[in-house]
Amino acid sequence: MTQPAEVSPATVAASAQHVTKTYGSGDTTVHALRDVSIDFQSGQFTAIMGPSGSGKSTLMHCLAGLDNATSGTVTIGDVELAGLSDKEITRLRRDRIGFVFQAFNLVPTLSAQENITLPLDIAGRELDQDWFDAVVDRLGLRDRLTHRPGELSGGQQQRVACARALVGRPDIIFGDEPTGNLDSRSSGEVLSILRAAVDEFGQTVVIVTHDPRAASYADRVVFLADGRLVHELTEPTADDVFAVMRGLGEES
Repeated sequence: MTQPAEVSPATVAASAQHVTKTYGSGDTTVHALRDVSIDFQSGQFTAIMGPSGSGKSTLMHCLAGLDNATSGTVTIGDVELAGLSDKEITRLRRDRIGFVFQAFNLVPTLSAQENITLPLDIAGRELDQDWFDAVVDRLGLRDRLTHRPGELSGGQQQRVACARALVGRPDIIFGDEPTGNLDSRSSGEVLSILRAAVDEFGQTVVIVTHDPRAASYADRVVFLADGRLVHELTEPTADDVFAVMRGLGEES
């Protein structure tokens, strides 16, 4: 089995410094993020939470290069996103970022294996077969590789999406409500996989979630309200997370 590179605990995988994001102008201005500063350490699992409209998805989209901050600095590793061309942003997302979305985002006409390797195929990068085998076996997908998404359960489809995110060895994996469409059992499987990606593969994972149980899998939970960072927990339990969310006015 191919071993992941050693990750220094002091390494910052992604960072937002004094980030503001506004939409509209004048009386219709919406302040989605208000002077947010936060670092995400390599080799750590972080969950971002907050009431609806708190800015949690906006923060992730700015970090992942899917949206531009109005002001402030966003970096992936040592690369500052501001000033990159569209082509450079696309290349950075392709080569250094993995994504796991709520809707799986698999290509229905491709097999599970073809979906997993698709980003590498598009980039013209060679597949590391040992690493592919390690990921597929850890995710329990060996006997599903020839199946198309329509022949897989929701949980299996999300495992394929996790494998796709891992196989390119990105600097960081972002998950946008990755368990939002799954039942409790499948949700637990996917969260265990993301947890294992950190513990066994040295990966860095950041998810947005509204589910205290999902957040309890993380090393760290950060809470937003009205576009600001307002609280943080380390080594959280689901009850800890629920108590904070209740205090923020959302009965998740």
